[in-house]
Amino acid sequence: MSKNAAESKAFPASLAKASAPAAPSPPPAAASKASDLANGVHQLVEQERRKSGASHEESVNVDESKLFDHIHAHAVRATGDEKSGATTTQRNEARKERSPSRSSIIGDVLQNIAAGDEEGRSRQRILAFAAKRYATAVEKNPQDADALYNWALVLQESADSIGTESGPAEKDALLDEACRKYEAATRFCPSLHEAFYNWGIAVSDRAKIRGRTKEAEELWKQACLKYDKSVQLNWTSPQALNNWGLALQELGAIVPLKEKRAIVKVAIKKFRAAIRLRFDFHRAVYNLGTVLYGLAEDTLRSGRRPSTHEGSAPELYSASAVYIAAAHSLKPDYSVYRSALRLVRSMLPLPYLKVGYLTVPPIGNPLAPHSDWIKQWFVLDHEALYQMEKVDQRSPTLGASSSPSKAPEGSHTRRVEVHDIVCVSPTADLSLPPGGCFVADTPSGQHFMIADNWEAVDGWVDAIRLVYTIFVRGKSEALATVLTA
Repeated sequence: MSKNAAESKAFPASLAKASAPAAPSPPPAAASKASDLANGVHQLVEQERRKSGASHEESVNVDESKLFDHIHAHAVRATGDEKSGATTTQRNEARKERSPSRSSIIGDVLQNIAAGDEEGRSRQRILAFAAKRYATAVEKNPQDADALYNWALVLQESADSIGTESGPAEKDALLDEACRKYEAATRFCPSLHEAFYNWGIAVSDRAKIRGRTKEAEELWKQACLKYDKSVQLNWTSPQALNNWGLALQELGAIVPLKEKRAIVKVAIKKFRAAIRLRFDFHRAVYNLGTVLYGLAEDTLRSGRRPSTHEGSAPELYSASAVYIAAAHSLKPDYSVYRSALRLVRSMLPLPYLKVGYLTVPPIGNPLAPHSDWIKQWFVLDHEALYQMEKVDQRSPTLGASSSPSKAPEGSHTRRVEVHDIVCVSPTADLSLPPGGCFVADTPSGQHFMIADNWEAVDGWVDAIRLVYTIFVRGKSEALATVLTA
């Protein structure tokens, strides 16, 4: 049962956070199996209709155990996990993302069955039956981590299914019970990172019920600890890192202002880490843009002078626009990104995505002495990273007042085409000039570039990798439209 805590929330100046899927999305094969499973559930209903002689306008009742066993058996076939009650040793030897896969398949079916559909009326009965089934399994074997984990998922899904008429108390009680089951599951199987991940979502949902209160603050801190543990056990999960960043954002909105900046900086690191794992993870890309936008707002309101390693408000706004433009280019049909882009597009250095000074060696002589390296103005658009001869320096970060002129025809300038890029990464080679450095590998050789500091390197590396990812995904035209329309 996939846990989805997705909801967009109000954010400064009309920006909204993009919530992550609560569990890793199933691969295409698993998605097709989920579709097959939904068809199977429908067939069961039709079988019962034929047996009872009911018309298509009439409702039919399907035994919960049949529906549940059908879903459970399909999930086992899809994941190759023949026994949910395996011992801890067997589970650790055989499990490879097993629980999220099975959970996603079951959850997708329940999510895809509309509440008004005939099958949808069985949703609550399936959840209730599943809870009883796992309760029985735990009664037989109190140390069955699988049963405890799945029981917690069912309780979470039940909490999400509660209507507004029931009030938050009932939802909170179910989430609290789910947390207890996750705690028990991880006690018997400490390596169950899926449990820590969904536990973090359950705690986050409890925090949301409490608004901006001291109790909510403590719950957001607990959620961060759960995501931290999940990432320790499975550091390749961009979803957990993204959710961790979202929890930190929520925490930053509650704590005193003097504590907020440090928390927001950690959130930035989590979103960036999620992106570095998967550059097409548009939710994390967008969320990094929103947190930078919020930081720019705070910097502007406070009037404080940023340190040499901190960006000014205009620089932060421009950086925010880079990520929001990239998220929109990756997912042009997503209305939240489209609305945010309208707000921040003017903060881009149009017609470019990113501009700035980089120190580079003379063309054709990468081993030149440090004294021969030259500070040049570079721009990045949807096609290439290239050098410009001059720029109006009145406002180097905001496109509204910045108008760099192109190099004269025939001039010999440095240009790295996006389609030629093999790899872009930070590098700390002591033989290079001082400052933060990154290298772009291409078939024609390596291009070393020095930025003023490592924070600037992060911005350049992210921007170049995002443009490359957009190109690989066939979305360059979407980015070109953002920059030139």
